[in-house]
Amino acid sequence: MTKVAVLGASGQIGQPLSLLLKSSRLVTELRLYDIVHAVGVATDLNHIDTPAKVSGYLPEDNGLEKALTGAELVIIPAGIARKPGMTRDDLFKTNATVIADLLSGVAKFCPTAFVAIITNPVNSTVPIAVEVLKNAGVFNPRKVFGVTTLDVVRASTFVAHTLGEEDPQKFKVPVVGGHSGATILPLFSQSQPPVELTKEQLDAITYRVQFGGDEIVKSKAGAGSATTCMAYAGFRFAQAIIKASKGETGIVEPAYVYLPGVPNGEQIAKTLDVEYFAVPIEFGTEGAVKAFPVGKLSAYEQDLLKTAVRELKGNIAKGEAHVRGGSLS
Repeated sequence: MTKVAVLGASGQIGQPLSLLLKSSRLVTELRLYDIVHAVGVATDLNHIDTPAKVSGYLPEDNGLEKALTGAELVIIPAGIARKPGMTRDDLFKTNATVIADLLSGVAKFCPTAFVAIITNPVNSTVPIAVEVLKNAGVFNPRKVFGVTTLDVVRASTFVAHTLGEEDPQKFKVPVVGGHSGATILPLFSQSQPPVELTKEQLDAITYRVQFGGDEIVKSKAGAGSATTCMAYAGFRFAQAIIKASKGETGIVEPAYVYLPGVPNGEQIAKTLDVEYFAVPIEFGTEGAVKAFPVGKLSAYEQDLLKTAVRELKGNIAKGEAHVRGGSLS
């Protein structure tokens, strides 16, 4: 895979994400699309001495069609960002429409592409994407993902800081569930290497993983949300898909997926009683080749799981209703 399209490339996530993609030798063609400034961002990036050719497109002159035609991976950070006091659900009305419109373009112009959705609220925008692709008859559940990698990055980072370890990447902490607040479930009991945390430490780190976005929104005082760290996480996820598509094996990353359509996912969905959930996914040339179950949970995590599933069901229903013509407040 070499042709990557970024939809929402001029935004606060889109620009650093595009920079990281331009820096990668795994990418040879990068298409940038946004309602403003995409051409300028592309011109800027083309001054960088890496092989990827960058082109920018705006809505006029069939820009979305040009950006998507032939794309093999579509990454979508488009939409409005959170501001102080704003929840992810507050984003829903605007971003739901954005995702539905962009996925209609994907269905028309690159229906076999991998799709990685960053646009919040991911818990609802992924079901919207799935419903749009289903309606167009091109939905492949092994190729549509909500990007939850940032939750894993945060879990590793925060546990390392708590324990005074220099390298956060030393820790591999599974994070399952959704991608907002209490739907995020970090599994510190499954950390590799194992970690010893007090109840106070566990409470504090779990809260930071779940609500780390709020921490950034507040610290930026209205000037933005989690942008550079999300761009890093999005790039890490994109690298995983690209490497796997080229035949590299053993690649596992978390992703929020439609479980019944992923190998081994239907049983996980039945066990959890929810169809969309973030679990570790093994990637292959055709996308998701295996979903891994959440595994054995501590009593602490079992309580968190119940809350996560309950909230997720409402988020999912809200997304599906947006496309199906219903309404859920």
